[in-house]
Amino acid sequence: MRVEINEYIVADTEICHGKPTFKGTRIMIHSILEMLEAGSSINDILEAYPSLNKEHIKAALHYAAERISGERFVDVKN
Repeated sequence: MRVEINEYIVADTEICHGKPTFKGTRIMIHSILEMLEAGSSINDILEAYPSLNKEHIKAALHYAAERISGERFVDVKN
């Protein structure tokens, strides 16, 4: 089963045990959030994962904020 969370994030039971990942990758959202928590800069993350861009990072942060607030995500473009 595949759930489109937003433009950049998907949860698919066939990929990473259904944990949210960036579309078209096996990069888990929690990995990026953990890197940020550990002090990595956005540029550090983009160097480590060249398939991502700043919008992916923003989408991950927005997803985390949404999960905490309990609100449903609509769009990450702005």
